[in-house]
Amino acid sequence: MGYPCRPCARLAVVDLDAPEMIEPGAAPASLMASRFRSFLPVIVDVETGGFNSATDALLELAACTVAFDEDGWLRIDERVHFHVEPFPGANIEDAALAITGIKPFNPLRAAVKECDALGRMFKVVRQAIKAQGCTRAVLVGHNAHFDQGFLNAAIARCGIKRNPFHPFSVFDTATLGGAVVGQTVLRRAVEAVGLPWDDAEAHSARYDAQITAELFCHMINALRPVYEQQTQGQASAAAAKAAPATGPQGD
Repeated sequence: MGYPCRPCARLAVVDLDAPEMIEPGAAPASLMASRFRSFLPVIVDVETGGFNSATDALLELAACTVAFDEDGWLRIDERVHFHVEPFPGANIEDAALAITGIKPFNPLRAAVKECDALGRMFKVVRQAIKAQGCTRAVLVGHNAHFDQGFLNAAIARCGIKRNPFHPFSVFDTATLGGAVVGQTVLRRAVEAVGLPWDDAEAHSARYDAQITAELFCHMINALRPVYEQQTQGQASAAAAKAAPATGPQGD
């Protein structure tokens, strides 16, 4: 399918003086706000020390924001990535490290505390929410509730009160992949839409967030004709309902 997903080369620029709260109506209405009911999709991937978000370490965190281009196609906009220090007392399973290849205590990782990583990521997300006229972010991930569980656990540990993400709703690319291309495994869905897959880079948060974002953009772009047909039909029905009744007029 020839639906473009064109990542731009722009790097994230974090304004440390940006306001923390995004008020509804703070930015002009945009295609993004109308397309996803005022939500901004943000693709998130985490690499962890296991499967239990309450006890296991968050080791990597990456996110990609998306935007519509001038032709109305969804593309990757900004990207952020952090190596994360395990929180005190965190459990780290050897089996998890065997998959990711992460060495949690290697000083060359230049890891940051998870509260710092979350704060810096959330500033980028809030700026994107405001710029695109949205009111909140919604997490996009492959088997997204896994990423959301670790994100929410880290938010709770850090005592963050203003979370820009919806607390429980997600867009899951495993579900979308099954619906759009008949594949729920990330690699198979990526290959099904004609995108390249890199085994050497897989299971790093940076790569997995990037490729999941590309897959999400591709599938949303593929669904564009369906969305436009539905919204046009709704608009026509609303116009017909609002039109004054006509019929034979009495004397």
